[in-house]
Amino acid sequence: MPTRQELANAIRALSMDAVQQANSGHPGAPMGMADIAEVLWRKNLNHNPANPNWVDRDRFILSNGHGSMLIYSLLHLTGYALPIEELKNFRQLHSKTPGHPEYGYAPGIETTTGPLGQGITNAVGMAIAEKTLAAQFNKPEHEVVDHYTYSFLGDGCLMEGISHEACSLAGTLGLGKLVAFWDDNGISIDGEVDGWFTDDTVKRFEAYGWHVVSVDGHNPAEIQAAIDASKAETSRPSLICCKTVIGFGSPNKEGTHDCHGAPLGDAEIIATREKLGWKHPAFEIPADIYSEWDANEAGAQAEAAWNEKFAAYQAAYPELAAEYARRTSGELPADWETKTSDYIKQLQADSAKVATRKASQNCIEEFGTLLPELLGGSADLAPSNLTMWSGTKAITADDASGNYLHYGVREFGMTAIINGMSLHGGFTAYGATFLMFMEYARNAMRMAALMKVQNIQVYTHDSIGLGEDGPTHQPVEQIASLRMTPNMSAWRPCDSVESAVAWKHAIERKDGPTALIFSRQGLAPMPRDEAQLANVAKGGYTLVDCDGKPELILISTGSEVELCTKAAAELTAKGRKVRVVSMPATDVFDKQDAAYRESVLPSDVVKRVAVEAGIADFWHKYTGFNGAIIGMTTFGESAPAEQLFEMFGFTVANVVATAESL
Repeated sequence: MPTRQELANAIRALSMDAVQQANSGHPGAPMGMADIAEVLWRKNLNHNPANPNWVDRDRFILSNGHGSMLIYSLLHLTGYALPIEELKNFRQLHSKTPGHPEYGYAPGIETTTGPLGQGITNAVGMAIAEKTLAAQFNKPEHEVVDHYTYSFLGDGCLMEGISHEACSLAGTLGLGKLVAFWDDNGISIDGEVDGWFTDDTVKRFEAYGWHVVSVDGHNPAEIQAAIDASKAETSRPSLICCKTVIGFGSPNKEGTHDCHGAPLGDAEIIATREKLGWKHPAFEIPADIYSEWDANEAGAQAEAAWNEKFAAYQAAYPELAAEYARRTSGELPADWETKTSDYIKQLQADSAKVATRKASQNCIEEFGTLLPELLGGSADLAPSNLTMWSGTKAITADDASGNYLHYGVREFGMTAIINGMSLHGGFTAYGATFLMFMEYARNAMRMAALMKVQNIQVYTHDSIGLGEDGPTHQPVEQIASLRMTPNMSAWRPCDSVESAVAWKHAIERKDGPTALIFSRQGLAPMPRDEAQLANVAKGGYTLVDCDGKPELILISTGSEVELCTKAAAELTAKGRKVRVVSMPATDVFDKQDAAYRESVLPSDVVKRVAVEAGIADFWHKYTGFNGAIIGMTTFGESAPAEQLFEMFGFTVANVVATAESL
């Protein structure tokens, strides 16, 4: 029977061989963490390679994603559908083994990692989801939600600020089933980290309220004892500090940054094989080692045991079991379409002037009663973002059965945590902040777009219209930045109806994130007929039209739509034929068929004016060279909103004058 050292060496061999063949990659971390991985994956991780999506599996997150050959080796060795050919194609076009682990490529990859710190933050989100789902569904003697979240992380993850945000909140929430392993090897790309990273990590995490234990990362007995102690600690997350040697086994490069992000080289690989006693050629794993690693039988037994447990739960609590199955499969309630459509029709009949941030809160109130999986939160701005509703119940360390998280001032952490919740399943999660502060969270929204996972963000105070707080808080380029991100859906509605359609779209959209962008100031409701109401969901539609072919088209979003309707009325009174197009979601409009887009923006009507209190340059794609744009080309100023709109040209008179100039 192979020794544990030999089993760990299989990871080392596969990792250094794949990196060498690709002539690109990071062999040091996989070689250094191989012993930790062997203990966790062979003796502790509850998973089934034949069904990577088994709902009650333990989650494993490689936060230091540059060490991707570690997880690819583990997936291959334990029996996932990741054949040796995919390891040989490491970092090659169309392989399932890209340079960093990517969700949706290889089975068993729980999230995309690489941007350091986001993996451990996703893990925090998964652990919150597990704890909350357990609190909502488990019953005495029926614990159908009962799994751990494990994460490997490196020095870089700990240096990134997002780890402070997420790990602080994890301690506050008492996430007892979150276990993180710190690869304490003292090396980053630039060399020995003691020149720039001298934090007392143990004290830092103890101060967060974590259970912390330090071990020799190459001693399986110590590692197992630390895992046992972490599982015994049910009220605090655990950090296992593993002192390791980067590139373990490489006689000339271990312990140095030379093996961090570059192949070892043919000669060094030969020397490493000799030092480790690994006598097998590249990519060759002996049958007895495969046999010891294979997790298929144990995984099938674990899932079968859970299925029995769930069957007993189903018999005792049939309604709860059906709801659990619905939520974890991502299905919406059967009456969702009917009730949401009726709500939108009711709003169309309402004549109240409402800030769209308040319209958003009204939507949360309505949809929250329909969706028990709706899990909200705000980065310390709930009274301004208006994200709480009558059914709000805060999630705490002592009672996780609620539906709302107070994230504190942690925009980046909040957004990446929501990615983790979405990846875990069972929730439709949203967060909120001022639009300006999406800048702190932007990379996590980009990751949601890249992974094609749902992440709903409520961004309020959408323009210079927030007024006196000044240019530090007034967004200018942020909407365009969101719109230009691939697979991002960005909505800036003009009234309550468009706000409800935007929320409905965000909840139904499961294959990417949605930014819901709302105003601070009150906005007038827009009249629409039945056809126009149906067309709101197409992202852009004709709101006001003329008899016959228009001479001019005014295109706008949000608070500027009313401005354009008033300008159109003046121009019409002067005998002009004007159309007003409301464009709440440019990405959705762009996906409509050519005939519909042509019906809204006829190609032979080249005189167009786009009006939006955001960066002007974005709108050239709709106005062309013969049109005009009324938008922002500078930052804002600190003054009352009405003075700022006047100063920057967002007036009926300026829209009319600009139209007449065409």
